[in-house]
Amino acid sequence: MRLTHPSPNRDTRPAGTVPDLLLLHYTGMPDARGALERLRCPEAKVSAHYLLLEDGQVLSLVAEEERAWHAGVSSWAGRERVNDFSIGIEIVNPGHEWGYRPFPPAQMASLRELAASICGRWAIPPERVLGHSDVAPARKEDPGELFDWPLLAGAGLAVWPAPVAGAEPDMALARHCLGGFGYHVPDDEAGFATLLRAFQRHFRPQRVDGLLDPSTMALIRGLPLLSSGRPRRT
Repeated sequence: MRLTHPSPNRDTRPAGTVPDLLLLHYTGMPDARGALERLRCPEAKVSAHYLLLEDGQVLSLVAEEERAWHAGVSSWAGRERVNDFSIGIEIVNPGHEWGYRPFPPAQMASLRELAASICGRWAIPPERVLGHSDVAPARKEDPGELFDWPLLAGAGLAVWPAPVAGAEPDMALARHCLGGFGYHVPDDEAGFATLLRAFQRHFRPQRVDGLLDPSTMALIRGLPLLSSGRPRRT
């Protein structure tokens, strides 16, 4: 793969590790130029494999075979250091701090094409196309509640749970389902509320309040659970 804007912020993956997770971010900066400069700045020590502009243009910064530095402190399905086994796409959007806005259709169409290509090359299943807030809920909010996850799910590039009718809030069952999907589930009440907000940003974006209400529980019940490393339905 030819890198159009090579970043020095990269290194080798652990021996024998291939990417099996696609992680989506927003840049969270005022403009694309600043985001690109930061992703290529040695002092910043951050990068991604791709930067996706609002007009749909794709900039490649790090080869997929290499490790980019985009996830930070993170975990999924019991594995920490998500950088080790993921491919990261930074999607240009000012984020919650600089005027968060919907992702343009051209950008989402390009993302759908790029994600399909990556997932095809590396056999990444829909259950492992995730947002930064999923793997680092205590630190991150991106790509946030305006991101069109149903669009990716409709293309077979993400999951979108069908609500389980009649589901009543059940803390123990919610913990089981969230952990079974891959989330790290904190023991404390405040940490669990933070996790619920991350879940809602992804799957119930109309209201992000961290409360285990019936609609949130119904969606949690609809998540696929991991069994012997592969997803299954509840």
